[in-house]
Amino acid sequence: MFVSRSMVSQVITIDKDASVFEAQEKMAANGIRHLPVVDADNRLTGIVTDRDIRSVMPYSLIKDKGVAQEREKLAHLKVEDIMTRNPKTISPMYTIQDALLMIQKEKVGAFPVVDNEGKLQGILSVRDLLRAFINVLGIGQPGTLVGIEVEEKVGQMKKIVDAITDENISFGSVLVARTWDEGKRAVFPYLLTNNVSKVKKKLAAMGYKLINPMDWYLDKLPKKP
Repeated sequence: MFVSRSMVSQVITIDKDASVFEAQEKMAANGIRHLPVVDADNRLTGIVTDRDIRSVMPYSLIKDKGVAQEREKLAHLKVEDIMTRNPKTISPMYTIQDALLMIQKEKVGAFPVVDNEGKLQGILSVRDLLRAFINVLGIGQPGTLVGIEVEEKVGQMKKIVDAITDENISFGSVLVARTWDEGKRAVFPYLLTNNVSKVKKKLAAMGYKLINPMDWYLDKLPKKP
């Protein structure tokens, strides 16, 4: 799935010459935390966040507009003075997996999405990524996550899928993760049913080791020296 399919394309933006108060009011009115800063040609020049606003504005002003004297002290501040210039961006042709890795690496809450000319196409936030992955994984539908430890051999996935579909059970998604045992993989099918006892018994009878998805991650963390 591409970023262009998951991003918010109708983006609230702001001009670099706007006041900090205008930026704060736009964020509050639209329930957002990131404002891309664009020029007259819609080229991205920076980004301002709610954290930037809080860093320069006393809490009393954010909460209840504050007194006129406090507002007057900050009246000269513009978006240009507090924005992050040349922010990290992402291409609309990146995948959501690329975006997830970039957000983890850069430690940001959102990426402006720009084309090859630097023009703003949209914005992709952590919330947008979560929504996209919920759709991809099918976990918005009622179901059950099953855990299976398998040997890392060709054909193992087909055997598991065939065993489950033979029981007329549909898949929401299937995740495959590494384990800390060499030559093993953990397979986590999300099955669109709450009645999985029969299929679990079947998989166990086929020689597969069933694992508890809720315990697996903690149990499989590398041991501390």
